[in-house]
Amino acid sequence: MTAIPTAARVYILAVVLCAAAAAGPVVAVTPLAAITTALPWASMLLLAVLYAGCELPARYRRAGEPVRVGAGTFFPVLLAAAFLLPPAAAALVPVPGALLGRVDGPPAGVRRVWRAARLALATWAAAHAYLLLGGERTPDAPDFPYALVPALAGALAFFLVLTVLDAGVRATAEGVVPLAGPGGPTPTRSSASPAPHCVHGLAGLMTAVLWGSPYGPLSALFVLLPMYLSCWVFAQYHRERAAHQATIRALVQAVDIKDRYTRGHSERVGRASVLIARELSMAEERLEIVRFAGILHDVGKLGVPTRVLRKEGPLTPEERRVIELHPEYGHEMVRGIRFLGEARAAILHHHERMDGSGYPYGLVGTQIPEFARVVAVADAFDAMTSTRSYRRARPVRVALEELERCAGTQFDPRMVRALVRALERHGWQTAVTSDETAVPLGPPRTTEAPGSGASHQLRTG
Repeated sequence: MTAIPTAARVYILAVVLCAAAAAGPVVAVTPLAAITTALPWASMLLLAVLYAGCELPARYRRAGEPVRVGAGTFFPVLLAAAFLLPPAAAALVPVPGALLGRVDGPPAGVRRVWRAARLALATWAAAHAYLLLGGERTPDAPDFPYALVPALAGALAFFLVLTVLDAGVRATAEGVVPLAGPGGPTPTRSSASPAPHCVHGLAGLMTAVLWGSPYGPLSALFVLLPMYLSCWVFAQYHRERAAHQATIRALVQAVDIKDRYTRGHSERVGRASVLIARELSMAEERLEIVRFAGILHDVGKLGVPTRVLRKEGPLTPEERRVIELHPEYGHEMVRGIRFLGEARAAILHHHERMDGSGYPYGLVGTQIPEFARVVAVADAFDAMTSTRSYRRARPVRVALEELERCAGTQFDPRMVRALVRALERHGWQTAVTSDETAVPLGPPRTTEAPGSGASHQLRTG
């Protein structure tokens, strides 16, 4: 427990004591007959076992395997308990699962106790909010649809208590340890929006209604099982997306290490590409792909000799031919990465020009893929507005004027106009992309003739 500051320990202890007080009426010494008649013990135990059963698989996942979804997947079980049981009994339902669930990193005991306490208090608060707004516990089940508003109130109370508790532990621990851990949202990720909790509240209410139906608790699985499966699919999607992001990040870092003159360039081209695509009202699912295209447009530089990339001064004709191969190198590198979709064509064709004078294939006009035309404008714009070790950046206004001058010959006018409109709305943050001081150090690394304008340096993007 040495990793947890004293203030955080005191805070956690206070929360645990509050949770114990909330559950106190159930565990207090009372006549056995009163307990058995006042509490639906069977429902309480079944719900606790169900929640624990949902938590246990995470405990036995392979080392290093990402946590699936977290306790958000199983909140409907806890909210069903809040709608079916008295507040004190509902507070006990999450405790076994929270104590048995997996935690990553020490101190495991403190993490489990903290998670159990926070969920107990949140469930207790949800039960009270449900009752306060008129929710009733009949001998059978909540009366639907009249219980809808009280159930949503309970879900919001659940959300608010978790949010406040997590904010408190984050403040007292000063970010030293994310105590919630698996099986509960970490303080930094904890339920930023109440909307998912409202959905969980509805699922919890349906579970409670079916729980008290003539078909019994088993029928509640008709609500819980589909929701669990949907959350599992959602988790799989996020796991796959995280793997995609890691792949992209590794490739970009490799390029940045090899060509230190354009460090940060790829990310900015990705950002500018998204600005253009949004202005063109591209479908939301395409925005991420066009961002990938911008970020990876220069990945083929990994196949270009470092001495050519870092050479000061003009390139020889042979060196120019070598560097003009980088779009094809890049396309070969990513052709097997299926999730990149249209981005692969953009990587191959982002140096094509509208008049057919570009490379590698001299495509003309709309023969050039749409994403490639977007990335070409974003690439040239960032190359002109970024300070490099061999020249200072041009002002954004001057760069846009240059793009407009070259529209129709080098760039697609529609893409240029979209970038102009986007920057009028959002502006642009330029940055130094070299590790060195931005002062002229000699002739630019380009083979272009004076006046070539936005046909930006072959080795800067």
